Amino acid sequence: MSYALSPPSTSRRSGLLTIVIGLHAGALLLALAAKTVAPQIMEMPLIVDLLPAPQIEAPPEAKPLPMAKPEPVVRKPLPQPKTPAPVLETTASTAPADNAPVAPPQLAEPTPPAPAPTAPAISQARFDADYLRNPPPPYPPLSRRMGEEGRVILRVSVNPQGTADSVEVRTSSGSSRLDDSALRTVRNWRFIPAKRGDVAVQSFVLVPIIFKLEQ
Repeated sequence: MSYALSPPSTSRRSGLLTIVIGLHAGALLLALAAKTVAPQIMEMPLIVDLLPAPQIEAPPEAKPLPMAKPEPVVRKPLPQPKTPAPVLETTASTAPADNAPVAPPQLAEPTPPAPAPTAPAISQARFDADYLRNPPPPYPPLSRRMGEEGRVILRVSVNPQGTADSVEVRTSSGSSRLDDSALRTVRNWRFIPAKRGDVAVQSFVLVPIIFKLEQ
């Protein structure tokens, strides 16, 4: 079974049109009312005042505190303990007295060093003993005729056996003939050797010889 839609009537169309027009008119009125009531916003220029930045005071620099010089420490010398002087008992008793300080032991006196052995005495060699029978040097004939005189000193090395090892002229007489005569004679002399204690030793001896013509 089917139903067919009937077209609306004229009165119904006019009523709908009236409703639409009324709605449009109400919306227009509402828009006008809203425009009247809404506050107008005026554009104002933006003014900005730049204020100077506040100056921040810098904190004061910390000054180094003055260093106090350390005072030199003076060390006072410690008091030395007084040592009691020893008291010597004068009683005849040999027992020590009560509460008596003991005297310090006496140090033994150092023994003196033994005296060094004395060196044995040294006796010089001799040539003038009578028992030696040493002949005098002969006077050279030519020196006698020429009248030569003088004093010669000979240095003689005497061995422990009492003979001459060497003879040399220490001081000349001024004449070679006189000096040679003295040298030849003294080389054959006998001597008493020098001694160190009781031991004969080598030594030197000076032998003076005078050549003088008899008037």
